[in-house]
Amino acid sequence: MPALFTWTVRVYYEDTDAGGIVFYANYLKFFERARTEWLRAAGVDQQALIERDGVGFVVKHASIDYHAPARLDDELTLTLTIEKLGRASVQFVQQAWKGDSLLVEAQVKVGCVDLATVRPRSLPGDVADKMRAA
Repeated sequence: MPALFTWTVRVYYEDTDAGGIVFYANYLKFFERARTEWLRAAGVDQQALIERDGVGFVVKHASIDYHAPARLDDELTLTLTIEKLGRASVQFVQQAWKGDSLLVEAQVKVGCVDLATVRPRSLPGDVADKMRAA
C-alpha cells in the first residue's frame, strides 16, 4: 500500500520547550492529527464509527527516531503510509519533514477495539475497504 498522505502543521509556542524547539512528545500529537485527517480524507467518520459500531482506535506501539529539531513557526509536512493492514490493526510509517529535511520518523501500530470492553476487534469491513482504497 504505497499511497502517501500528507498533512501540514505549524509549530506554535505551546509546542516548544524552554530551548525553543518542539518538545519531543508533541510529535506524537502531530502524528495523531495526521492519522485522523487521513481517516477523514478516506471517508471514515470516527464519531459515526463509535456510535454505529462501538469501536475506536488505540495506539498499541510507537517507535520514534529523531533526526533534527523543529522550531517555533516552522511549517512541517507530515507524511503517512500504511506499512501493514491487518484484521484488527494498522501499522503506519509516519514522518515529519521541514522542506527536504527529515526531522522525525515513527512506526505506529494502531489497534481497533470494542470500546465497551477495550478488547481487540476486527476492523469493520467498510472501514478496511476505505483504508485499502486510500
